[in-house]
Amino acid sequence: MLYTTREPDIMGSYSQDDIQFLLRDISTIMSETKTEDREKLIQSGRHYSEMLPIEYQPNEEYVALFSNSLQLYAKRIAIAVGVVAEQIVKKNGLQDLVIASLARAGTPIGILIKRYIKHKYKVNIPHYSISIIRGRGIDKTAIQYIFSHHPNAHIQFVDGWTGKGAITTELQQACASYNSTHEKRLDSSLAVLADPGHCTELFGTREDFLIPSACLNSTVSGLVSRTVLNYEFMEEDDFHGAKFYKDLSSVDVSNLYINTITNEFAHVDNDTRKTLLEQQQQNLTPTWKGMQSVFAIGEKYNISNIHFIKPGVGETSRVLLRRVPWKILINPLFSNDLTHILLLAKERKVPIEEYTEMSYSCCGIIKEL
Repeated sequence: MLYTTREPDIMGSYSQDDIQFLLRDISTIMSETKTEDREKLIQSGRHYSEMLPIEYQPNEEYVALFSNSLQLYAKRIAIAVGVVAEQIVKKNGLQDLVIASLARAGTPIGILIKRYIKHKYKVNIPHYSISIIRGRGIDKTAIQYIFSHHPNAHIQFVDGWTGKGAITTELQQACASYNSTHEKRLDSSLAVLADPGHCTELFGTREDFLIPSACLNSTVSGLVSRTVLNYEFMEEDDFHGAKFYKDLSSVDVSNLYINTITNEFAHVDNDTRKTLLEQQQQNLTPTWKGMQSVFAIGEKYNISNIHFIKPGVGETSRVLLRRVPWKILINPLFSNDLTHILLLAKERKVPIEEYTEMSYSCCGIIKEL
């Protein structure tokens, strides 16, 4: 097998000890597309990964909401990180373990898992952030880079959460494709902080609650954009691209987020053990329960394209931050976890409707243009 000799660009506001982004910096060669224009292009057939969305700049009220939610959920997140990290260690062992977080929702979660393992086992696991794009697959150049530096790597893929399970499926297909043409083998299992879609066995929780890193865009993800694959600007055998927003450094809370959760690790050992024991008593086999909710929503609202339906707190946040929403469905039983969703919907004048027949706390529906 031939390994790439390409080197990724140094980017992001995280410590080099926390992560290495395996991406090409496209800051100087691509500009953002207005949200409405981007949505029209996507719905007319242009692939979403060929354009950069405009970064949402939150107002003071929203920034305060992020800060409050971080304090409120820090312990809950730390427990979930510990639970999924312990599952990863049990499955892979520590020798030759490499974490590959899926940019960009997986990036802060991958760092937290690496930090937890270092805290608990005193081992510094290599951690990379790589791109995977729905309909385009995983960045093979990044995979080859990892194997060239860690020939015996057991690569564990990490993401932030599951929605419908589109990325879970994409990862399975990408790994099968890679394994059919390469000597090295990829394990397609995906570890996530939250699995409300019931798509994976490796998760910290299946509760659909606010993960503060879903609240913001690049300013909680190391100042790195969502990933891009556009061959008008990029070479086919190069890393996938992303923009590094150095100009937003004054409002960057990426390391604040990581450090706040990391500080909780020393206080949640008992809760983590208890949660792990409870999980071991359950059948964790993925049921893809979330997809049943999505199909039911599609039928009720006469939506034929399920890509317009984005379930879960994380995906609903994305709809409000970088798509054109039609309406937001919320389950009133979980309204305490949805303050930022309600605030964003109000700010963007998006209708909110109560809907209880779903396994998620909320769901964003994209407007058909």
